[in-house]
Amino acid sequence: MYLNHIIWIIIIFILSVLQTSWPDILRVQGVIPDLGLIMVIYFALFYGEERAMFTGVFAGIYQDIASNTTLGHHVLCLVITGFIFGKLSGRLISEHPAIKSALVFAGALLHGILFNLIVYLQDPYTNLFYVIFINTVPSAFYSALMTPIIFWLLQQIFRITDLFSIYPSGK
Repeated sequence: MYLNHIIWIIIIFILSVLQTSWPDILRVQGVIPDLGLIMVIYFALFYGEERAMFTGVFAGIYQDIASNTTLGHHVLCLVITGFIFGKLSGRLISEHPAIKSALVFAGALLHGILFNLIVYLQDPYTNLFYVIFINTVPSAFYSALMTPIIFWLLQQIFRITDLFSIYPSGK
């Protein structure tokens, strides 16, 4: 049980650091995938909304600190996204990789719209729709493209740790 939690926190930290230090060769026109969001959707689908929301808290705190934004913006957006997709996961058949990618795309759009709306409410002179179409949509596409790789990697890691856990994935 404790091994699963320790590995979970280590994975969140590693993927959060990887997101903030994404190699330039993998950037596409300055766009990087949102690995924190991919983790939140993964845990929402396979472990439920509680694990997804805690993942959103940890990944969001790191993203807020690394991106020099007000502490709590990413946390709030990731927790809301994790809760919504965790509740939806019980009603969806999400075994196909295209469905998982579509869910990550939808989650990235939701996260981006929530985040940019919060920023817009703090500074109403920013162009909300321009930021959404220039930053959020390309990042959502890139995150959706990275989904099968990240999901496969996480499944391989947690398949091993679930053998030692009394709380295996329940979805």
